[in-house]
Amino acid sequence: MTKAITKNTLFYGDNLPILRDYVPDESVDLVYLDPPFNSKRTYNVLFKYESGEESEAQIAAFEDTWHWDHATAALYEELVTQTSDEVSRMIAALREFIGTNQMMAYLVMMTARLVELHRVLKPTGSLYLHCDPTASHYLKILLDAVFNPTGFRAEIIWKRSSAHSDARQGSKQPGRIHDIIFFYSKSNEWIWNTVYTEYDLEYVESNYRYVEEETGRRFKATDLTAAKPGGDTSYEWKGRKPTKGRFWAYSRENMQKFDQEGRLYYTRTGLPRLKQYLDEMPGVPLQDIWLDIPPISSQAKERLGYPTQKPLTLLERIIEASSNPGDIVLDPFCGCGTTIAAAQKLGRKWIGIDITHLSIALQKYRLQEMFPDASFDVIGEPESVRSAQQLAQDDRFQFEWWALSLIKAMPSGSDDGKKGKKGADKGIDGTITFMDDNTGRPKRIVVQVKSGKVGSGQIRDLVGTVDREKAVMGVFITLETPSKPMLTEAASAGFYHSPGWNQNYPKIQILTIEALLNGSQVQMPPTGMTFKQAQRVQEPGPQQKSLFD
Repeated sequence: MTKAITKNTLFYGDNLPILRDYVPDESVDLVYLDPPFNSKRTYNVLFKYESGEESEAQIAAFEDTWHWDHATAALYEELVTQTSDEVSRMIAALREFIGTNQMMAYLVMMTARLVELHRVLKPTGSLYLHCDPTASHYLKILLDAVFNPTGFRAEIIWKRSSAHSDARQGSKQPGRIHDIIFFYSKSNEWIWNTVYTEYDLEYVESNYRYVEEETGRRFKATDLTAAKPGGDTSYEWKGRKPTKGRFWAYSRENMQKFDQEGRLYYTRTGLPRLKQYLDEMPGVPLQDIWLDIPPISSQAKERLGYPTQKPLTLLERIIEASSNPGDIVLDPFCGCGTTIAAAQKLGRKWIGIDITHLSIALQKYRLQEMFPDASFDVIGEPESVRSAQQLAQDDRFQFEWWALSLIKAMPSGSDDGKKGKKGADKGIDGTITFMDDNTGRPKRIVVQVKSGKVGSGQIRDLVGTVDREKAVMGVFITLETPSKPMLTEAASAGFYHSPGWNQNYPKIQILTIEALLNGSQVQMPPTGMTFKQAQRVQEPGPQQKSLFD
């Protein structure tokens, strides 16, 4: 029995149990997923059997690498014994072909989730799986097994970048500049709203080559005659009849209407033709090669600093094509939240799931900036000191990212959410950046997060870090209650004077998790710009009262 979701919801955690516990059968209209995969790794390493120090050393630094272990083996057995015959036989065949390695572990992980995503889709629902060529061929086989080959609708090619350096001389391969998006539907009755793209310049100039002097509107002049008569269509129009064997394609009444509207164009011979204006044409019906949506550039306003961030227009196109206002959109690997931002903007309901607190923080702040009136729940984050202690015990990296998110601090050296980057952090776990004068130079607050025992020596170290990094303030977040010597050490650091606000702020601030959960915040000038702010968007229509109603 699934637990009730009453509104748009962000979930922190593994999407497999979340899908099983919270999302009912046939309740979702559209699924988009961009599952993580480290395609920059050596492809051959993914197929090595997981034994020996050499293989392990090569993969130790990567979080988005899967291993064939006891959990993977148990999930594989579940797929073989408890899913449909098609899925069972396909995953068994892949294991026999691929072996028990990282690639197979990844495919087992994906298959279990695709089975659940198929379950939650409505009969009219669709799924879009975004991937690159690293594993796309295997994923398509799995999608065929889960959705049936008759559910395949398109293999969309999205040009995600311009010419790549991997095609340089001597590389012996073409540049890799595209992603693949597989489009499947659950049944033969799926939602589809025709989307049009703009005509290319060459087509416009060759077909719409006339321009009205009065209005500047482009048009093409189309034939007004037909090969067969359709009623009284052999009349004379302003002294002209169609050429022998041809007839007017429109009645006299319609010809008079065209003439009154200024839609007739006369050739040098006096033969009328019909003006078809470019600005009245819908464009080209959407094709399966998308060249018109550029990637997010380093200067783009929507760029949030998340390495796998997809353009908002890409998700808007998918959502507009395969759902209607009020429908439910689900993204089980929602990263920095482009899918849910697009769904919110287009008046859809949504569910987003991610397994890192960094992603959940990015999504919360993005939604709050773009849609100040948006209402949504966040499930899975610690809500008490006890649950925060449990998170710290389970995974100190996730605890750290969650704690930093409470004050909107950007994690230091790990803005892509990966483990294995904690080596030389120089005493900095996160930073807050803000503007406070008219010089245009940003100022920094450095942040340290501690989940274990703390003492006054750590506060002295933070003072030294602030001075060394030329930061203006330091924040110390702790699970433990600070001692009196710690508070004294912090107070002795003095104040930062804000020239922009003509106000003093404590240079070193100690914040406990308990205080943060109760609403405490960093005392600082109110111009924080840590997570790059997303553009505000006006939402269509009222907020929904219930997600699945």
